[in-house]
Amino acid sequence: MNRIRFFVTGIVQGVGFRPFLHRLARELALTGFVRNTGRGVDGEAQGSGGALLAFERALCDPARLPQLAVVLSVRTEAIPPVRGEDGFAILESAQDGRQTLISPDIGTCPDCLRELFAPGDRRYRYPFINCTNCGPRFTIVRAVPYDRASTTMAGFAMCGDCAREYGDIEDRRYHAQPDCCAACGPRLWFADAAGEEIPGDAIAQAHALLARGGILAVKGLGGFHLACMADEETVLRLRARKHREEKPLAVMCRDLAAARRLCRIEQGEAELLEGPRKPIVLLKKLKRDSHPWLSDNGELGVMLPYTPVHALLLAEGVDTLVMTSANPSALPAVIGNSEALAQLTGIADGYLFHNRDIEARCDDSLLRLLDDGGAYYIRRSRGYAPQPVPVDFDCTGLLAMGAEQKASFALGKGKDAFYSQHIGDLKNAETLLHYQQQIVRYESLFGVKAERLVCDLHPDYLSSRAAKESGLPVLSVQHHHAHMAACMADNGLEGDCIGVVWDGTGLGTDGKIWGGEFLTGGYQGARRMASIRPVRLPGGDAAVERIGRIGDSLRHDAGLPIGDPLVGAMLNKGISCPPSSGMGRLFDGVYALLTGRQVVTYEGQGAVLLEALAAGAEDERGSFDVSFYDDAEGVRRFDTRPMIRALIACRDAGEDAGRLAMRFHNTLIAMAAQACAAIREETGLARVVLSGGVFFNQILLRGLYARLGEMGFEVYHHRRVSTGDEGIALGQLAVAAHRDF
Repeated sequence: MNRIRFFVTGIVQGVGFRPFLHRLARELALTGFVRNTGRGVDGEAQGSGGALLAFERALCDPARLPQLAVVLSVRTEAIPPVRGEDGFAILESAQDGRQTLISPDIGTCPDCLRELFAPGDRRYRYPFINCTNCGPRFTIVRAVPYDRASTTMAGFAMCGDCAREYGDIEDRRYHAQPDCCAACGPRLWFADAAGEEIPGDAIAQAHALLARGGILAVKGLGGFHLACMADEETVLRLRARKHREEKPLAVMCRDLAAARRLCRIEQGEAELLEGPRKPIVLLKKLKRDSHPWLSDNGELGVMLPYTPVHALLLAEGVDTLVMTSANPSALPAVIGNSEALAQLTGIADGYLFHNRDIEARCDDSLLRLLDDGGAYYIRRSRGYAPQPVPVDFDCTGLLAMGAEQKASFALGKGKDAFYSQHIGDLKNAETLLHYQQQIVRYESLFGVKAERLVCDLHPDYLSSRAAKESGLPVLSVQHHHAHMAACMADNGLEGDCIGVVWDGTGLGTDGKIWGGEFLTGGYQGARRMASIRPVRLPGGDAAVERIGRIGDSLRHDAGLPIGDPLVGAMLNKGISCPPSSGMGRLFDGVYALLTGRQVVTYEGQGAVLLEALAAGAEDERGSFDVSFYDDAEGVRRFDTRPMIRALIACRDAGEDAGRLAMRFHNTLIAMAAQACAAIREETGLARVVLSGGVFFNQILLRGLYARLGEMGFEVYHHRRVSTGDEGIALGQLAVAAHRDF
């Protein structure tokens, strides 16, 4: 007989890993034990040499592992055999450190769904049904090891039936920490607009409210949603109450069949929708101009039910609901019952409450599928956080603070970047508090203390201020350099690259607003090689909403008359007109020129609508002339003036706005290709990374990726974190890991 001690790290708690090992040991006639520890799972196994070898191989075989398990490392060592041992035991958890990984929240599995709707099952229509393969994880965990006492289920003592399941190695609820039923677990109830509980079937009352056009606040896994029927009248009422006039709203569909009545769904998209993580997936509408009250472009965010409550709401007579986060504008998601009543009065007509606490806010993840079948994250949150992003460098003790918009942070440990869930825009004290609380929580859960901080160069970002006030060593990294480094780290690149980084705004090293940048370099530093001609923003930040002013600024810069005398005076005198090379602002101005629109209601709307306008004319192959000039600092600038003059002349001649929008996109692709070719000629660099929020635009991403590939470049885009500001923390982490400070 031989005996080994084994140590396994990864997502191996709360995912059925110990029962898997128990069954494996029994299959191989091994004795020993397994237990959860703060570092993961460890134990001992004894048997023949061949059986132990098969045991070790199974630990590394994804085909054998539980569905939700992620094994990062397996270490074994030989130890002396033990006499008289009988069987393979699961021992109580060992408190020997805080280094394990926590599973994300997982959508309700097919087995639990079958039981939920089986009249003879003891959990029939019980809204908190779960098992080892599904249910809440990250949002209920308070500490590690992951045991019931360390979660928000601690206050719910198991009844006899649940305890028997929990202790039965053959049951799929064996050691499922949130295991419960109607006799011992959380309960769901319906409350009216004043918060008063209404006796009766909570789901039936919620259905009645929805059917009469009401707006329902639903407590979910990581916060409350506002739900309503997807008809125009009801959605417009929701928009008015939430002050969300035009920003797209996501929908939750009962199943794929319901989703296919709204959108075209490819096989890969269907797999994402039905998979265990259950994100919102951006899909193309069946008709580009359908359901404008849900989204103002040709796409719709769709998800399927991922909790039993959602499944029950969509089970009877309702196949689609609008489902949007229930937070007042710019504030974090609502998670507490009393908090919901305080913040949603006047918005919600009724509430579905429950009494299981939410330990961590966690918004729905949002992504799309690329042409190559890869996921492209817009928001990486529920279902993915806090699963780490593996990197190729040691980042222990580094905390990357992110930016201001779409804020997130990344805490480094070993070669793992523990990426936070979506936090929101850091523009108020409430969101900053949520952000700081999650940093403390991550440090506690993953057993690492931040020793060095890295933040954005902009001194007024709340994340930068928090870093500077920490008393720890701080490295400031220029915004677009961090974007570039993020895409490099996302693809495991070392050395120098060309970075095409296009977004709305970011403070440059010269103190000016950058955003349409071509950089060279790597983690050690970056050089600005090219950019676009700066656009002056009349009124400063106000122009982000008043995009008609940006259109006037582009006309004025191109030597054309403008109609607004106030804007004209501001531009002529240079009063409150900061220059910006932000590509997002160029999109805003061009959209205003093509459509006459003067004001947008959410950041980036002009760019979103310009892409949607162009998408109707993707057969357009024409472009405007591209010209460059060198500025006083030696930066090569794309001269937008000839393009603007030609675009306006074509518009005035009656050419189709969609075709002109596509011609604008083609021009940017040609411009970027020319700039990269010139940089390659000067530097010899032939690898290009694409990053920044403008590359959410699929026409640009696909077109530039293909064009540069045809020119012999190696081209990389984001695959594991967002191309927008949410992904910037990964770049900050990479830069800091390669610097001494």
